[in-house]
Amino acid sequence: MKSEFYQLLENCSIARKERDKMRNLVIRKPEFIPELCAIAFHLEDEIHTKAYWILELVSEKKLKLLIPYLEGFCETIPKLADDSAKRTASHIIFYLSKSNHRANGIALTQLQETQFIEMCFDWLIRDEKVATKVYAIKALFVLGKKYDWIHPELKNIIQQDYANHTAAYQAATRIILKKMKP
Repeated sequence: MKSEFYQLLENCSIARKERDKMRNLVIRKPEFIPELCAIAFHLEDEIHTKAYWILELVSEKKLKLLIPYLEGFCETIPKLADDSAKRTASHIIFYLSKSNHRANGIALTQLQETQFIEMCFDWLIRDEKVATKVYAIKALFVLGKKYDWIHPELKNIIQQDYANHTAAYQAATRIILKKMKP
C-alpha cells in the first residue's frame, strides 16, 4: 500500500508549480524527508527521479534538511542513470559545496568532498547533458578553493572540451575560466 506522500509524489508533474508545491509541503512537514530520500535513493523505484526533483528544490531553500541523508546521497549518485536525476544531483552537490562551512551548519567530511569531486569530474569527461556538466563545473570551482589541484585540472578539461559544446556550456565555462585566472 502506497503512502499518501508517495501518491502525491507519484502524481507530481515536471511543472515548476507542482514541484514547488511538493517542496513547500516537505519544508512545512520535514517528517516527509526520510520517505523522500528513501524514494530518491531507491533507484529501482520508477519515481526516484521525481524525488530527486523535490530534493533539489528543498536543498535550494533548506539545505540542512538533507544533511542527515548525505551518506545515502553519496552512495547513490554514482549509480544514477536518468539524466534528470543527474542534473538535480549535480545541482545539490553545488549547493552543498557552496554552503560547506561550519558557520552554515554544514560541514562535509573529506570523504564526501572526495566523492563529490570524483563524481563531478566523471560527469565532465563522460557524455552528459550540459546542465549536469555546468553544475559539476560550478561545484568543482568552489571545491577547488579548498583543494588547489582541482582548478588546473578543471581548466584543462574545460579548455579541451570548449569547442565541442553548446553556446550555453561555453557561456557558463567562460565565467568560470575568468574566475580562475590569477
